[in-house]
Amino acid sequence: MMESEQRRKRKRSSTKPYSSSHLFSIRSLVLCLSFFVFLLFLSADRCLTVSTASLRPVLSSSTLSLLSSTASNSILVSLHHRRRLSSAPRVEDRVLLPDHVLLLVSGGFGPSEDLECVYYALASNGSDRHAEAAMSVDVYNEHRSIVRCPLPPANFSAAEVDLRRCGGAPAVGGKRVRSNRTAAAQAWDRVVYEAELDGETAVVFVKGLNLRPHRRSDPAQFSCHFGWGSWDKDETFVLTTKAVSAAQEVIRCLLPRSIRTNPVKAQGVRVTIGLPSNFHTHGRSSVHVPMPSVARIYSSKGISEEVRRKKMKHELCACTMVWNQAASLREWIMYHAWLGIERWFIYDNNSDDAIKEVIKELDSRNYNVSRQSWPWIKTQEAGFSHCVLRARDECNWVGFFDVDEFFYFPFPSNPRRGLGIPGKDMLRAMVANFSSSSPIIAEIRTACHSFGPSGLTSPPTHGVTVGYTCRLQQSERHKSIVRPDALDPTLLNEVHHFRLKEGFRYMNAPESIAMINHYKYQVWETFRTKFFRRVATYVADWQEDQNKGSKDRAPGLGTEAIEPPNWRLQFCEVWDTGLRDFVLANFAHPATSMLPWSRSSPSR
Repeated sequence: MMESEQRRKRKRSSTKPYSSSHLFSIRSLVLCLSFFVFLLFLSADRCLTVSTASLRPVLSSSTLSLLSSTASNSILVSLHHRRRLSSAPRVEDRVLLPDHVLLLVSGGFGPSEDLECVYYALASNGSDRHAEAAMSVDVYNEHRSIVRCPLPPANFSAAEVDLRRCGGAPAVGGKRVRSNRTAAAQAWDRVVYEAELDGETAVVFVKGLNLRPHRRSDPAQFSCHFGWGSWDKDETFVLTTKAVSAAQEVIRCLLPRSIRTNPVKAQGVRVTIGLPSNFHTHGRSSVHVPMPSVARIYSSKGISEEVRRKKMKHELCACTMVWNQAASLREWIMYHAWLGIERWFIYDNNSDDAIKEVIKELDSRNYNVSRQSWPWIKTQEAGFSHCVLRARDECNWVGFFDVDEFFYFPFPSNPRRGLGIPGKDMLRAMVANFSSSSPIIAEIRTACHSFGPSGLTSPPTHGVTVGYTCRLQQSERHKSIVRPDALDPTLLNEVHHFRLKEGFRYMNAPESIAMINHYKYQVWETFRTKFFRRVATYVADWQEDQNKGSKDRAPGLGTEAIEPPNWRLQFCEVWDTGLRDFVLANFAHPATSMLPWSRSSPSR
């Protein structure tokens, strides 16, 4: 009995609350630590370094099988939870482009934030560093931002460029910010740069495969890898699947079962492509080496397939890729909106002009324009494939053409033989007619007339449709309006047209019904910018001594942007004022004769 009572006393004594002196010592310790942290904060640089991503893979053992759905699903749940814990901006990836270093940053920055790019000396322990203002900050998607940094100065590394927020002068010296080696800058000529979910597959965009242009390739030579890990050292991805199609820079991968059944859990999963170890010597080794990757997949904003199916689609949309074309957008969009285009997808390929402001203004006037930052150079074909995926849920038809190309419906000499004078929404009515009457037609190709400077020496004040009126006699090439749901799974395109699914065909629009006025050879001040860089993948830049006879470049031009003699009079064989007369008759303000895209034009 006495032993039992003693045990109860010992138990009560063990559960007594802490004494006041004990609590005081704990509080003192916390206050001391807090004061120490405060002192460290005061002694730090004025600029706050943006933390670098930790890209450690969850598993470093052998790659999990696709069939292990239960195990892989639990892994993805764990990864998804771990991913959500960090919401502060952090540098996830770096890509070394020819004229700048591109940083991909999770989260976002405020529009007024000033950022600095921080470079570290090649031979130092991190104490020798250099800072320069970031070239630009942009939104890439709802999950990531992009920051463009200048190329580093001599003897400084581009491999581990960091960021800091800064409100004052650049800080030089100080303690080096710890950087994750797996996030070192990737060379642009060999990297997986983008990925999009598409049903039960992921469409993956890759530089460095060097597949034959304009043809399908054998997907069996590739493997697909999904996970949170890195691609180098001895670490592996989590899940492996097979590629189901391949063409040019686009590989379509089967999704792991766990992602197919619960895509929300896969937010931010990295994806890469595995190549045979002897791929570039045309071998078929069974050992696959994953490519460097900065691509992550994200599910949509919770929109179910049922909701997508019930949503009313636009009949006609347009997609284009631009570089520094802000001055041309207003005329191009306002004119084609009158013809019936309802939705616009603008892929911005590193512009540094006023394109954001112009698009914001147009969107505020209900032109339904969205801008997709597309930092990947010489990827126009891949960008158009990407646009198909974005537009397919919203549009029945999508036109792919440039901002210097304008659809035009010639007036028939005899109205009984044609459609009469074209009116509002005529382009949309034309494609809608094919939707209902010719279900196997999935692409409408329209020939282009190329216009020259027409005697001008400076850009026309009221726009290209009114200013340029002299062209070459014969039509050149064509541009296409396509049905996104009828395209080949490879999304293969040659910029001017796409490969269609079996059972569908294209139609050439008769030149007597529809044409495209291509204001290709404008005044030299405008035309010379084409020497900077061509956006298409398989077209040589004009500064390169290649393909000088290509139809892509002006006849007789060399590799330098030097104005040829009498440029203003060249490419002029036929005076054609048809579209000019049509625009003045339908768009000019009745009181002022101003056109709606002119800055000083009053609203109609």
